Amino acid sequence: MATAQVQSVLPDRIRLPFAFDPAPLVADVAALERGDFTTHFVQQNFEGDWSALPLRAAASARHPIQMIYSPPDETAFVDTPWRARMPALSAVLRAFRCPVRSARLMRLAAGSVIKEHRDLDLDVAEGFARIHVAVVTNADVDFRLNGTRVAMAPGEAWYLRLADPHSVVNGGTTPRIHLVMDVVVDDWLLRQLGG
Repeated sequence: MATAQVQSVLPDRIRLPFAFDPAPLVADVAALERGDFTTHFVQQNFEGDWSALPLRAAASARHPIQMIYSPPDETAFVDTPWRARMPALSAVLRAFRCPVRSARLMRLAAGSVIKEHRDLDLDVAEGFARIHVAVVTNADVDFRLNGTRVAMAPGEAWYLRLADPHSVVNGGTTPRIHLVMDVVVDDWLLRQLGG
């Protein structure tokens, strides 16, 4: 089935058939320093503190800001030195048998907001998908996709059609940290999505 046909029947969110032990993922993140993260470059899309740390990035990227973005026309991606320091998160990346273009930890500090926006190239119909694996979260994180809440527990993996309107409010007192992967849609991924 062509990706455009699959997209038309897929829901905007799918919990994938993976369950990662959150404790080792949290241990990887706990070894980081706050200064290791780079402030997100699209500052009009958030209020507060939203930052990222790249584990896999475009091969041509040299600046930390370039390393947290996955250009649609880029074809070569490489692991960053950070990935070697994070064995549990690396194991999550290896579990995905589709091509992983980029991967990064996305940190939304307590009290921060990601305003509603769309990432137009992140649609199965375009051949790319974004996967979120929750690492650290709290009950007061409100992730909305098409106006409806998506509750993601630590260790869960989710496909989210982020070409649609989405936003996040971290109303808690702790940061929300997700492993975010931009992947190529292939037959393996379509099977995980139920397509």
